[in-house]
Amino acid sequence: QVQLVESGGGLVQPGGSLRLSCAASGLTFSSYAMSWYRQGPGKERELVAAITSAGSSTNYADSVKGRFTISRDNAKNTVYLQMNNLKPEDTAVYYCNAHWSSFVMEHDYWGQGTQVTVSS
Repeated sequence: QVQLVESGGGLVQPGGSLRLSCAASGLTFSSYAMSWYRQGPGKERELVAAITSAGSSTNYADSVKGRFTISRDNAKNTVYLQMNNLKPEDTAVYYCNAHWSSFVMEHDYWGQGTQVTVSS
């Protein structure tokens, strides 16, 4: 059974930092591209950052470029999201996603989410 368990969310003041972690089990972690998504109040879920299976390439939403960093440790089956200079508009539930695809099929797995609240 595949499990993705996020942690590290919480309440932080504007300008502060948080580090989210997502621990994966039940899958060949090093074969999956990993992403962080978020869904703010009244908003649709959006892609925040993504990293390839080997960690050789990353991609970020324009709104977080220069502030957030995605990384992974395949030996620990964990993906991270370092969030710096947080803004109130970063308030959302953050979800971890694992994605694998081939020519004929694809798999997507989601974590349960962790709340990030940026407020003074």
